[in-house]
Amino acid sequence: MRSILNLLGFTPMAIIMFVPLVSPALATDVPVASGYTDPGEIDRVVASLTGAGVGQIGGARVPADRRLRLARCDQPLLATWHGRSKSTVRVECPAVNGWRIFIATRPLPQSAQPQRVVKRGDPVTVIVRGRGFSVQQTGEAMENGAIGDWIGIRVAARGARNSDPVRARIERPGLAIIPAN
Repeated sequence: MRSILNLLGFTPMAIIMFVPLVSPALATDVPVASGYTDPGEIDRVVASLTGAGVGQIGGARVPADRRLRLARCDQPLLATWHGRSKSTVRVECPAVNGWRIFIATRPLPQSAQPQRVVKRGDPVTVIVRGRGFSVQQTGEAMENGAIGDWIGIRVAARGARNSDPVRARIERPGLAIIPAN
């Protein structure tokens, strides 16, 4: 066999180096073994979170790589937005020895971006909510934000001229919440 390969100009090392180049192409048609998570399941979870299919605006840019060999997950996959810009979805297996993968999405057009309801310098009421209590205080927005965004707010502290800003989530125009749990 070695003499035939040498006649063709190949050495055993050349074949060893060539196999990894061909194997990804062969692996795309191989069904997913029972010990691995189906990449199609990752695509379905991302589509259910984003409300858009693969390649559509707001959905995943491309399908999950079919060559992925992620361990089979015994629990339902969890998908959440990663980052404030909603340009990446984090999909994870919540099992003890689970895994996590990040999927890029196609961003919404600029006109579809959330509207800023609080502008820097606007007066804002900050409410701290906990079990059985709530405390509120007025403050000033340190940055622009849309509903659901976490922004810095400078609250008026007694006896202090410059207090450190707190981070609060915008509930509606003029109202920000800090959960106490």
